[in-house]
Amino acid sequence: MLNNKNIAVVLPAYNAENTLEQTYAEIPLDIVDNVILVDDASSDATIAVAKRIGISMVIGHQENRGYGGNQKTCYDAALSKGADIVIMLHPDYQYTPKLIPAMASMIAGGLYNVVFGSRILSRGALRGGMPRYKYFSNRMLTLTQNFFMRQKLSEYHTGYRAFSREVLERINYRANSDDFVFDNEMIAQIFYAGYDIAEVTCPTKYFKDASSINLRRGIVYGLGVLRVTCQYVLQKRKIARFALFNLK
Repeated sequence: MLNNKNIAVVLPAYNAENTLEQTYAEIPLDIVDNVILVDDASSDATIAVAKRIGISMVIGHQENRGYGGNQKTCYDAALSKGADIVIMLHPDYQYTPKLIPAMASMIAGGLYNVVFGSRILSRGALRGGMPRYKYFSNRMLTLTQNFFMRQKLSEYHTGYRAFSREVLERINYRANSDDFVFDNEMIAQIFYAGYDIAEVTCPTKYFKDASSINLRRGIVYGLGVLRVTCQYVLQKRKIARFALFNLK
């Protein structure tokens, strides 16, 4: 615990057997109460590795539900375990777990309800090996969303996020896509609910076993981001209504 707050780290996993143990070894278990891994019907030994290294809660999907569908199970499980703070960390070791204390303390101390690890605040993305076309796409989509949503995030596409229980119980994340655009829909929901998002600088690593979407899925994701932005603007201006913005 941290400031008497129950902390859960959720790991949405898919074919992560080669990086899971290294990721888990850096999680600060002195402050983390539960580590929850949800395996999205991997074809490798992710579940076997998770059990061998002692992850406290391992859930396996019988069929692949997609990245967003995986996260829905993650958050449902964390809330059921009584988590006050939930940190979503990819188990592919692209993001360092060593930032968990900093991110959790900002929520536990009552400063923010949402904290992101940003690859863009410093030059960590390119230094860590992010392909230049992905970096350019990241910057252009972020610029577009900041302009239309009137926000100032350094990036909307990080996979390292911490949430208070209050946020997860208030936004309707179960109405979101089961695909990669789930992350972007959550950001729109968080801003629509009136929360601010803090960011901390996060180094990142791109290597063979780090997860990454291909060009085709990247294009689909980018179009989805633009759709979410349009929905947000239309909802804020009371021109149309969308189920993902229904607050609990």
